[in-house]
Amino acid sequence: MSSKPIQKIIFGSPGTGKSYMIDKTIIPEDLKINKPENIIKAVFHPEYTHGDFMGKLLPMTQDGQVEYNFYEGHFLKALSQAYKNILSTYDKHENKIEGKEVENVALVIDEINRGNSSAIFGSIFQLLDREEDGWSSYTTSINGVMFIKLLELLDGDFSKKNNEITHLSIPPFNSQSIMSLQQKLKFLNFDLINKTIKIPPNLSIIATMNTSDSSIYYMDSAFKRRWDWEFIDINSNLIKSGGTAFNNRSDWENFIRKLNSFIKDNHSYIRGIEDKQVGKYFIKGDVISKSVVQSKLMFFIWDSVFTRDKKPLLELLDIKDKNELITFGDFSTKIDSFIKRVESYNV
Repeated sequence: MSSKPIQKIIFGSPGTGKSYMIDKTIIPEDLKINKPENIIKAVFHPEYTHGDFMGKLLPMTQDGQVEYNFYEGHFLKALSQAYKNILSTYDKHENKIEGKEVENVALVIDEINRGNSSAIFGSIFQLLDREEDGWSSYTTSINGVMFIKLLELLDGDFSKKNNEITHLSIPPFNSQSIMSLQQKLKFLNFDLINKTIKIPPNLSIIATMNTSDSSIYYMDSAFKRRWDWEFIDINSNLIKSGGTAFNNRSDWENFIRKLNSFIKDNHSYIRGIEDKQVGKYFIKGDVISKSVVQSKLMFFIWDSVFTRDKKPLLELLDIKDKNELITFGDFSTKIDSFIKRVESYNV
């Protein structure tokens, strides 16, 4: 199976090269994608809906008659392509995936915060939690017409009885009963009977966001937690400090305990204190790098916690001149001081 998937939001000021980085570096170099069918692009905007993302019924007039056809959305198209790439490596004689590398698929979402992400993703939201092997941690169900469309996108051919699929063929598997094919498709984590899906490890989701547009649609902390974050500064430099911030979970959890105390002590500067504290699973892993703390945690603190007033951050970092902390770019450079000051915070 492919390497660990990329699931990140690249953010920064407009015109700093976020989309360029995705097209010229991440897709061809990091994901090794060179086929156009393995790149699916979407642009979120205020009118973009869950139907645009997953699929929807649209009317079509033919010979004076109105018919409704289901058209796949960007996510369903990307998911089916990822599944097809896995299936293409399956050796039906050996009954296993061949040793050759599974081709990656990239779903690119430009301007992710210009659409209502919670409504657009819907139940797909819970698939964004990934295991170490890259598969979604949980499953979600899709409705019947969407399920049929997914099978069609997999070049499936099926027969029905009482509107239920009885026999199905999906290349390279010949037509057989649903129960029989279900057993053979276990490696896809794709449940034909319960119509549940998971995101496979060869499907990466990469989004861009302008920091100047961060208030267009609110992204809650649960949604933000499921992404890696990378910041590009005004000079088009990727801000990514080297080194390790925490060597084990114990040090991280102690840090989070003190950070939450700092947040609670400054509750008067915060709107909605309950969901502005940070859970220990906000960042996963036994060893946590500075770059992850910098782009993911510090941006959350800057953009979601102390949105209205940065005074608590000035005091924490012992900065006398408030002009030293005008932008997130300014704050991101204080990574070492931020960690040290939180670690020494009196609980």
